[in-house]
Amino acid sequence: MSDNLREQLVLLPDYFQGHLLLTLISLSLGIIISIPLGVWAAQSKIVKRPLLTAVSIIQTFPSVAILAMVVALLGGQIGLVPAIIALVLYSMLPIVRNTVTGLETVADEVVEAARGIGMSSNQILTKVRLPLALPVIIAGIRTAAVWTVGVATLSTLVGATSFGNYIFTGLQTSNLVSVTVGSLAAALMAIVLDSIIGGIQWLTEQRNQKSSTRKFKQVKFIVITAVLLGGSFSAYSLLPEPKADFVIGGKAYTEQYIIAGLLATELEAAGFTVDQRIGMGTEVLYTATANGTVDVYLEYTGTVWANIMNNSHNPGRKVVLESVTDFVKGKDGMINVGTLGFQNRYALAMRKDRAQELGIVSIEDMIPLADGLIAAGDLEFFGRLEWITLRDTYNIDFAEKLTFDSTLMYTAVNEGQVDLITAYTSDGRVAAFDLQIIEDPRNSMLPYDSFLLASSRAAENNRFVEIMQTLVNQISDLEMREANRLVDVEGRSVSDAIAYLQTIIHE
Repeated sequence: MSDNLREQLVLLPDYFQGHLLLTLISLSLGIIISIPLGVWAAQSKIVKRPLLTAVSIIQTFPSVAILAMVVALLGGQIGLVPAIIALVLYSMLPIVRNTVTGLETVADEVVEAARGIGMSSNQILTKVRLPLALPVIIAGIRTAAVWTVGVATLSTLVGATSFGNYIFTGLQTSNLVSVTVGSLAAALMAIVLDSIIGGIQWLTEQRNQKSSTRKFKQVKFIVITAVLLGGSFSAYSLLPEPKADFVIGGKAYTEQYIIAGLLATELEAAGFTVDQRIGMGTEVLYTATANGTVDVYLEYTGTVWANIMNNSHNPGRKVVLESVTDFVKGKDGMINVGTLGFQNRYALAMRKDRAQELGIVSIEDMIPLADGLIAAGDLEFFGRLEWITLRDTYNIDFAEKLTFDSTLMYTAVNEGQVDLITAYTSDGRVAAFDLQIIEDPRNSMLPYDSFLLASSRAAENNRFVEIMQTLVNQISDLEMREANRLVDVEGRSVSDAIAYLQTIIHE
């Protein structure tokens, strides 16, 4: 067994526990909410159309958007609660729709016969219509279960542990083993859960005529055992665990994984217990740190200046750093523990042979050619103020602006699928892929000094601050680029990159 695979399997119990807990709680709540709504809709024409329309509209929203909206509505809370709410909303459509369909397909003559022998409306519903509709309803639950298992992988983006931790980390660090383990684990869970619910469906269909057969008893035993095991495991997962001393946050790319791991290693070496919540977006992570859910993470001055403070001008590196430090302290009570010593700026980059072919050295050279070029950015760039500033400063736009995961963005430019990308200056792939950074003579791109942003709670712990300050100004641009290169280009583990940085910091 390779070291890489062994490292991934060590993480499996925690990720399995988190994913199963998310799935079972969300699916259970979805069933509890959706079946009564479906019954109500089947009995009321006034309710039916608006309700089915509403749950159908929810289903059309991208799951990531629902997660982001739920986090915003909860005031930046991360973890289980926003993930469960989003998953419940996503599970409702098949259950509500199948409940309505199942109840409406019960033959009218059966209902009339029940009414003829004196049954009340409630008795007809509970003793006739629901039992006859149950196979259709369970079929909807099976669909919802598979959807829930799949969508739960996205819960990593809001700080909830799931198999998505494997997938997002693997994608960002080009670790195919991590992606494969996460994908197979999620698929296996979906298959097993679907089989268990399918067993329940088969039992309901066969309960009258074959309840005494050996097969019926075997299936019943297996289903009951599986339900009890899953329920017991989920209940065990909910038992309170010792709370970590500090929660370290991180965004969804290699550099963030490395620095989050470095912070965890340093704190654990000092005797603190640590929990990592990585893979989140800027807005979610910043808000979580402001409200104390996260204690510290790696942030960049340009990100806060543009995204949080909504500034579009560039007053220079020193002013941006000072203004950001004052802002996070004055508005949200957070502290800038200190800069790490490197910048991770956005910069336009092209393959050197393509830049030479077009005669492009600076963005100014690109102006007359831009309407024939295809540009690629990461998941955020073309929605950020930096792009607006660059566009307006140079009066430039491109024929196409494509959005990629950052790993795929580099692959796209390297293979000639796009002409240029919005690269990161501390990224090891710039040199590895022989890319040319396009000069920015009008200074439109913001400075991006890396700094440690800590919550007010963490800032009150003097020992914590002391440990974090030992990292201040210890990592140069070149050293961070090399750490990123180890993971992104050589395929080494994040742990190897952390060890590399530790040798530099503690030498």
